[in-house]
Amino acid sequence: MSAATATGAVEQSFASQHADSSAAHVRARAALAGGVTHDTRLHAPFPIIVSHAQGARKWDVDGNEYVDYTMGHGALILGHGHPVMVAAVRGQIDRGTHYGAGHELEIRWAEQIARMVPSIELVRFFSSGTEATHMAMRLARAHTGRDRIVKFQGHFHGWHDYATVGVEQPFEIPTSAGVPAATRSTITALPTDLELVRAELARGDAAAVIVEPNGAGWGAVPVERAFVQGLRRLTAEHDTLLILDEVVSGFRMSPGGFQVPAGITPDLTTMAKIVAGGLPGAAVGGRADVMARLEKRGEAAWDRGQRIAHPGTYNGNPLSAAAGRAVLEHIADGAVHRQIDALGERLRQDLQEVFDRHDVGALVYGETSYFHVSLSGRPAKAGLAGAAGAALGQALLNEGVHLISNGGFVSAAHTDADIAQTVTAFDAAVGAVAAEGLFAAETDGAAAA
Repeated sequence: MSAATATGAVEQSFASQHADSSAAHVRARAALAGGVTHDTRLHAPFPIIVSHAQGARKWDVDGNEYVDYTMGHGALILGHGHPVMVAAVRGQIDRGTHYGAGHELEIRWAEQIARMVPSIELVRFFSSGTEATHMAMRLARAHTGRDRIVKFQGHFHGWHDYATVGVEQPFEIPTSAGVPAATRSTITALPTDLELVRAELARGDAAAVIVEPNGAGWGAVPVERAFVQGLRRLTAEHDTLLILDEVVSGFRMSPGGFQVPAGITPDLTTMAKIVAGGLPGAAVGGRADVMARLEKRGEAAWDRGQRIAHPGTYNGNPLSAAAGRAVLEHIADGAVHRQIDALGERLRQDLQEVFDRHDVGALVYGETSYFHVSLSGRPAKAGLAGAAGAALGQALLNEGVHLISNGGFVSAAHTDADIAQTVTAFDAAVGAVAAEGLFAAETDGAAAA
C-alpha cells in the first residue's frame, strides 16, 4: 500500500496480529536490499511474510489466513497450486529442469500461444515482462531503422532503462536513478490523445508505439478501445510498429487477451504472468518478418549488422514451458473466463456498495476479472494512497483480505463464499478506518489543496 504510516487502532491491531512478519522483515532488511524483492510488496509499517498458499487462500508466518487477490501479481488465473499446473510441473521435474538445449515443450508452448492469439506468427521466450518489452522495442528499432519509441504517460512497461520514462507524476522525472539522459531522449511519453500521436508519428522517426491496451496500471486509468484502434490506424499509416503490452491483460481479458475481442492486430505483443502458468516466464510474439530479426543466417553482414542477438540462460525453461502450455490449454475455450468475469463483476458491485453505505466517496471499477479501488473517487493508479489508503490496506489484512496496491485479480479458485467473505471484510475494514476519521481527513486535505 502507500508508504504513508497509518496510526491508531488499525495499526495497533495490525502490529499485534503480525509480530512474526515484523520480525522476519527485520531479518529481510539485513539481507535484502530495501528489505523486499519487488517494490510493491513493501508497505507500512512492514509487509506480511507468507508461508504457503493454496487455491484462493494464503497464510502468513503468524498463521493468519487471507483471501488472496494479488494472485501472483496477476499471474495465477487458476489460483495457487491448481492441479493442472502442479501436474504439469511434477511430470516434468524428474525429466530435467534445464537442458541447455532446445526441447519439444517450448515448441508446444509457442504453438499454443499462436493458436490463442492470431496476430502471433512467431514467438521468442524470456524470463520476465521487463525483458519482453525491452526486446519488443529493440525489434522495432532494428526492423524500422529508427530509434524513437512513443509511449503514454502512466503506462508501465517494466524496469529497463527505456521503460523508466513517463511512468509516474511528475512525468518528466524517470522512475529510477542511473538511467542515461541519452537513453531517455529516445522515448517520448504522451497523454492518450490521438492527435498528439499523429503529430509525433508525422516526424517519421518513430520505430514503434507501445501501449498498455486497457490503460495505465493494467486499467487503473482506462482508455477507450477506440483509442487503441486509432493507434493501429495511425501506426499503419506511418510505417510504425504497434506493440501491445499484454503482460497483464494477455490471456486474462479473454483467451486471446485484449486484442482478440477488440479486433486489433498489433505488430508485436509482449506477454508474461499468465503466459508461463504462474512460473517465471515471458514472451514476445508477432509478425514473422519482424520476428525474423532474431534468426541467424550464417551471413556475416546479416548476423552482425542486421540481426538481434538474444541469449538467456532460462529462456524457455522446461518447467515454465510445461506449466505455461498446460495452463493456456486449460483456459483456451473461455469457460474459465466466463466464470471469473462473473465473479469479478459481482465483487466490484458489492465492494462499491460497501463504500456507499459508509458514505465514503471511493470508486471500485475494472472489467473482466480484475478490479481497482480508488479512494479519490476517480480512476487513479495510486488508488489507495495516503494515510487512509495505508490504513485500509492494514485493516483489510487484519480482516483476512490481501490486495495489490490498488486492487486485485479474481481467479478460478475463488468462490461465491470467498466473495461474500471479502465483502464482509471490506465492510469491517472501511468501518475501522472511518472510525479513525482518516477518510474525512483526506477529503478535507484534498479540498484545502
